[in-house]
Amino acid sequence: MKGLNKVVTSYEEALEGLSNDQLLMVGGFGLCGIPEGLIDKVVEVGVTGLTCISNNAGVDGFGLGKLLEKRQIKTMIGSYVGENKLFEELFLSGKMEVILTPQGTLAEKIRATGAGIPGFYTATGYGTQVAEGKETKEFNGRMYVLEEAYPKADFALVKAWKADRFGNLIFRKTARNFNSMIATAGKITVVEVEEIVEAGELDPNQIHVPGIYVDRVIKGTFEKRIEQRTVKQS
Repeated sequence: MKGLNKVVTSYEEALEGLSNDQLLMVGGFGLCGIPEGLIDKVVEVGVTGLTCISNNAGVDGFGLGKLLEKRQIKTMIGSYVGENKLFEELFLSGKMEVILTPQGTLAEKIRATGAGIPGFYTATGYGTQVAEGKETKEFNGRMYVLEEAYPKADFALVKAWKADRFGNLIFRKTARNFNSMIATAGKITVVEVEEIVEAGELDPNQIHVPGIYVDRVIKGTFEKRIEQRTVKQS
């Protein structure tokens, strides 16, 4: 990479610096908008002891489920795990720590990380196990829980639709999900995209994440597997 050009041509270069015991944030919701090639490269590199922050852990044999198969994740922080049998086994057997977080709280903690906000109050979880050990405070007659932002991720792995060479990003429809906020929350943000265009080709009014947050961009190919296909009965 030279100057403002963020494009890399290999997954080795995209994940240069990845090592054991790091904190990863990974975009996607279910299997929608996951950085498939970057996840596969993490599996291939074989790093272990990872703490992973993502909405969910993929499914058995795909997405982050591949990291679970290789026992590369030590701690999983997410909000939904219902599609992964191996996840359940690892959690119940004590082989992997799991920190479940309400989905809106998870999103806001990630957003706060990217914005440099150390914490925020939310009513979600007050009076439940979610609030145990946390500061609470009353505002206007309602109780709130103090939630802290996450540390900056060593790597934020993101999938976008289009990027220019400067790293400006556009997401497509629901594949935007957690990706846009995770892109802002990494020490090193790596984005896998469907298309790379020259600087100036993207409409500035349509940019979802500016290139200032992005460190590396790589063009990938995507299976885009559907988590659960439901069709109308004939």
